[in-house]
Amino acid sequence: MSGEECTAGDALLSVHQARQRILARVTPVTGRERLDLRAALGRVLATEVRSNIDVPPGDNSAMDGYAVRSADLPAQGTATVALVGTALAGVPFTGAVERGQCVRITTGALLPAGTDTVVAQERVRVDDQAVEIGPGHRSGENVRRAGEDIARGKPLLAAGTRLLPAELGLLAAIGLAEVQVYRRVRVAFFSTGDELRGLGQELEPGQIYDSNRYTLYGMLRRLDAEIVDLGVVRDRRDSVRHALQEAAADADVVLTSGGVSVGAADFVTQTLAELGEIDFWRIAMKPGKPLALGRIGAAVFFGLPGNPVSTMATFYQFVQPALRCMAGEPPRPPLVCRAVTLAPLRTEPGRLEYQRGILQTGDDGQLQVRSTGMQDSHVLTSMSRANCFIILPADCDGVEAGGVVEVQPFAGLI
Repeated sequence: MSGEECTAGDALLSVHQARQRILARVTPVTGRERLDLRAALGRVLATEVRSNIDVPPGDNSAMDGYAVRSADLPAQGTATVALVGTALAGVPFTGAVERGQCVRITTGALLPAGTDTVVAQERVRVDDQAVEIGPGHRSGENVRRAGEDIARGKPLLAAGTRLLPAELGLLAAIGLAEVQVYRRVRVAFFSTGDELRGLGQELEPGQIYDSNRYTLYGMLRRLDAEIVDLGVVRDRRDSVRHALQEAAADADVVLTSGGVSVGAADFVTQTLAELGEIDFWRIAMKPGKPLALGRIGAAVFFGLPGNPVSTMATFYQFVQPALRCMAGEPPRPPLVCRAVTLAPLRTEPGRLEYQRGILQTGDDGQLQVRSTGMQDSHVLTSMSRANCFIILPADCDGVEAGGVVEVQPFAGLI
């Protein structure tokens, strides 16, 4: 075992310390692949993207109206200019606009030569081929300049950017049909415990259905990981050894739930210590105090606690940041905001607590939060009802209604 292993007498690691230690141990995958743009949704860019065109490609109109020369705009009173043509999006006006002339123009149409301003159609009077313009206009109004959104040759997206819908649109806007992305992080996972049964099996006394593999599957899918589900592994040393060896053979990460305490039947950490290396950490957080981190072959190992909420909480706080980093994204601090609690929150000092909460916007526009109720680590319904973690510091002994607390929205996690 590593010298960083925590024993019963050691001080607990803070969440921040544990997260930083984990991120220091993982590195991005090196494999890359080129994908069609739509297939790249959710993937991470492996190279910087620069645009070879301006977007928009030329000065164009931001609304329907009339393209004029700013010299023809009246400072006072009105000015009348002659209507000499029309410019449509995709069908530009090919002539030049002289002093005292204008062109009818639609949104997105290129500005005709000689014009530099668009007057909105509702702010003019049109009489046959004459357009009357009143005061109060400025040069350049209602015009989108070439390259205003994306400039030719400038960096558009950095390597390490996860491609979400807006990024796909940006890449399409510069005509890019394919992108180079990092390969997916391969994650093999299994649950341990003689008490666990698969879906569809009959439960005997003392047995429960394995829910953790399904929450882990969901969280891994949301991260766009490549998933290898090895099912439930019995609490037998040879079974655990075989599962760990199989998982590590072709995975970047091996992930387990359960079997990371110091009990006599917890063979995961014992076997991993024989096959590779393992640190057993005690984290100053609730739920989710035990966490195992190690390596088997080239694979990083995470051993999560078995209680359902503890599994999810430790995944979000530690495994997810590591997987994002391994996928090629740069490290970033968790998204946290502040909200007023609608009811008292009860806790005991000693460990930072992630209570499950419901975040909402009040009638006054201020963020408000309330607890989902029972907060025990086995109560998975508390996660289903929640849309955030309420973060209560280790020195907190409770918060009264109306107090301000920090919350971590699930939108920043999944």
